[in-house]
Amino acid sequence: MPNELSEAEVKLNEAKIDKILEKYEREAGGLIPILQEVQGTCGYLPEGILTYVSERSKVPLSKIYGIVTFYAQFSLVPRGRNTIKICLGTACHVKGAKRVLAKLEEALGIKVGGTSSDSKFTLEIVRCLGTCFLAPVMMINRDYFGKLTPDKVGKILKQYK
Repeated sequence: MPNELSEAEVKLNEAKIDKILEKYEREAGGLIPILQEVQGTCGYLPEGILTYVSERSKVPLSKIYGIVTFYAQFSLVPRGRNTIKICLGTACHVKGAKRVLAKLEEALGIKVGGTSSDSKFTLEIVRCLGTCFLAPVMMINRDYFGKLTPDKVGKILKQYK
C-alpha cells in the first residue's frame, strides 16, 4: 500500500482542503480542527497535503508536524476503514487480552500498528478503554466489545467486512 497520495490525488483534494481552510481562517487555534477534517477527507495526513496546508495557512510545516506527531488521533500513513483498538491494560491483560490480540493478528494477517492488505482494518493497542468491567475489551471504530475470547473474534470481524 503506498504511503503517499499521487500528485493527481493531491490536486483533487486541494479544492476540498481550501474549503476547510476557509471555514477556520478566522479562528485562533483552528489548526487541530483543520487537520481533523483534512484527515477525514484523505483518510490520513500525507506529506503533500500537509505541505499544501502549511503553504495555504501560512503555518510552518514544523508546527504542523509537531501537532500531528503529538496527538494519537492523527496518522501519517494510510489506515484501514475500520480501526480496532484492543486494550492491554491491567484488567484486560489479566483476563486474556494477549490471546485475543494473537487471534486478531492471525485473522487479519497483520501485526499491531499494521493495516490489512484490503485496507479494511488497522490494528492498535491501547492501555485503557475505561471499561475494565468488560475485560478483555476492544473497540472497532466506536463500537465496544467486551468479555472477549479468541473464539469470538471471527464473528465480530465479519460484521465489518
